Amino acid sequence: MLLCLTANHRNASLDILERLSVGAPTATRALVDDEIFVSGAVVLATCNRFEAYLDIDEPLTGGEAVAAESVIEAMADASGVAVDLLRASVAVHQGADAAAHLFAVTSGLESMSVGEDEISGQVRRALDAARAEGMTSSELERLFQKATHTSRGVRNRTQLRGAHRSLVRLALELASSRVAEWAAVKIVLVGTGKYAVRTVEALRARGAGDIHVFSPSGRAEAFAAQHRLIPVSDFPAEVAAADVVITCTAAAVVHADAFTPGHRVLVIDLGLPRNVDPAVGAVEAVELLDLETIRLHAPLAEFSAHADARAIVGDAATEFHADREAGPAITALRSEVLKTVDAEIARARSRGAGDEVEAALRHLAGVLLHKPSVRIKELAVEGRIDEARAALGLLHGLSVESPDAADDDLWATA
Repeated sequence: MLLCLTANHRNASLDILERLSVGAPTATRALVDDEIFVSGAVVLATCNRFEAYLDIDEPLTGGEAVAAESVIEAMADASGVAVDLLRASVAVHQGADAAAHLFAVTSGLESMSVGEDEISGQVRRALDAARAEGMTSSELERLFQKATHTSRGVRNRTQLRGAHRSLVRLALELASSRVAEWAAVKIVLVGTGKYAVRTVEALRARGAGDIHVFSPSGRAEAFAAQHRLIPVSDFPAEVAAADVVITCTAAAVVHADAFTPGHRVLVIDLGLPRNVDPAVGAVEAVELLDLETIRLHAPLAEFSAHADARAIVGDAATEFHADREAGPAITALRSEVLKTVDAEIARARSRGAGDEVEAALRHLAGVLLHKPSVRIKELAVEGRIDEARAALGLLHGLSVESPDAADDDLWATA
């Protein structure tokens, strides 16, 4: 069974998201290693959400509740968040709902800036990281691949992507009410990662040219050369003459003592965990624009594009669940047919037949299997998979269980 636990900008504070992003991934790793019913996990941590997608073998009736509670307790312990507080800040999705949620997230429908295009890449990287650590399962692989496919469908078939802005562009749009002319301001950028690249692109799209870059990890020179920026080594000195400071790094936290009271400067913190100490906002003449403020101003989706995208996501979730339900029936039918084909091939070879006979028989089997396989999937989508199982039993003498029943049997024999 698929299980998703999500804490995001809609149901959790920035402080909780910050703590989860630091501590919870290790807890999820331990669950896969130590909990017998968790067979795989993928963790998605972004600037405004933390999500754990789990593939669990349900050991008992209501086992998903046991699994969810185990995950919440482990994440709370690793993150230093009270269990009751975290429980109140986490939404739980299971089965088809978990799939629908991931598909919506990957398509940008659950982002602060609806339709943003960074999230699909973050989802892919989350799966890559889980693969590298040996934490995925076949079901999670199938889930995340379907999520990527669904995201492409939303981008290609709706206007959602073109109508909405990324988080960086949204932050700069909000900042434009404080910045009269971007081309006339001095900007200090803290960070040299992919988010920093997007920030530079968004700044230049608004006409900014005087962009300086500082890297706590010492990569400013190389990054500046690659992106035609001015490298910074003395951060406090540069900030003292800056009009705008933008942070997007995981390497450091900017504190209040880096700013000169009375010097007017706009600080935009795009980091999670926070890159800027909230006390910076209390320094005289310093204005702090952080993710909490940005998310309060996230624009409403355009209703038509949003409705179309939701319909695509809903259809994809239904298909994903139906494929899982149809899988055992299709596998049973295929195994039965191919067993017969193998017997006929062996008989033909005993009579001197060559490879071309085997190829012809296997091709014929594929042709004959195609239509009933498609129909089984259609019945699953329509919620009539029991009829397909009954037909296989009546016509072929095959006994086909549901995937959940098969999981229960595996647990019982473990």
